[in-house]
Amino acid sequence: MPKITQLLFDCDNTLVLSEELAFEACAELSNEMLAKHNIADRYSGPDLMTTFVGQNFRGVVTGLQQKHGFKLSDSEVDEYVSRELGKVIETLEAKAEPCVGVMPVLEQLDKSKKYGMAVVSSSALSRVQASVKKVGQDKFFPKDHIFSAATSLPVPTTKPDPAIYLHACKVIGKEPGECVAVEDSRSGTLSAVRAGIPTVGYVGSYGGVIKQKEMAEVLKEAGAKVMMDDWSQFMDCMAQIEAA
Repeated sequence: MPKITQLLFDCDNTLVLSEELAFEACAELSNEMLAKHNIADRYSGPDLMTTFVGQNFRGVVTGLQQKHGFKLSDSEVDEYVSRELGKVIETLEAKAEPCVGVMPVLEQLDKSKKYGMAVVSSSALSRVQASVKKVGQDKFFPKDHIFSAATSLPVPTTKPDPAIYLHACKVIGKEPGECVAVEDSRSGTLSAVRAGIPTVGYVGSYGGVIKQKEMAEVLKEAGAKVMMDDWSQFMDCMAQIEAA
């Protein structure tokens, strides 16, 4: 196995507790969309999060169209995506907090200089930048090493498409095997694994032991090499991957 020299972190609910805040905004616009097409179903933030965690809002819109049998024009999708982004950024700038225990680990990694560090997210770049800045994590990541499947690629996409991880590797100048990804969702784990990147599954942001165990199995099935439910376990996870 090549020497690991680069860490690639998902953002939402891996570095920053942002998914619940973001999906509340998603739900409001999703329900507006459904009402406009005379569809009676309605979603709460947690409803959408259960189904679409790890995907950006463009992915949510695509999924809703497929599930409920309606069609938006490209311009309508773009308008909804733009509106959602504004709502989410406003909320994150006011309320976002770091994931429990992540800050001391980032401080340790930054001090050691053993690995390069980057953020690889499905979310829009401005949203990711707002999140990491609000919680004081922007100092750990070079500005050009924050990547967004919604913004950084020629054609917007979302995880589980591996395109954003492959793009990040190319820009940073690393082979996938030289990297380790950290992901909290099935779609994110699949994205990293399909790109050929060994992946740590993180379930600490899920509420309750039962849900964490359930998600650990989901991430293992998606291809995560090792699991952690607390950031204090990260260095041990890295040791296991590097020893493989």
